[in-house]
Amino acid sequence: MHEGTPGKHTLRPSLIFADLPGYGYAKISKSISAEWPSFIEPYLQEREQLALCVCLVDTNIPPQESDTLLITALRQMQRPHIVVGTKSDRLSGNALAKSMKALKEAHGEDRILPVSVKTENGVKALWPEIVSVMEN
Repeated sequence: MHEGTPGKHTLRPSLIFADLPGYGYAKISKSISAEWPSFIEPYLQEREQLALCVCLVDTNIPPQESDTLLITALRQMQRPHIVVGTKSDRLSGNALAKSMKALKEAHGEDRILPVSVKTENGVKALWPEIVSVMEN
């Protein structure tokens, strides 16, 4: 005889994404966005299951102080993270190189992965970074 409840299965996802609100660009009131640190920071600091933070920064605009603050906080919390430069398809090779250099310097990162959803450049390099933190 089969033990357990027939028809009941435990689903154990090995990868869950949590999309946190962006500090810099959200089109909401300042009073609402001012409350975000009160729940985002404890989530980042205390969530034991959090294996990797993927920080998205826009390659088309100058480095944002809000991104620098988040990346610095992740370092201080000793949270594994990768910084991804989004919309990399919108810049020519030379302009992208300059943008990436500026982002690395501003955010204190040795590596920022340029990615484009439109052209899929960088996507193949990003997935192994994400999958490498999954528990077996």
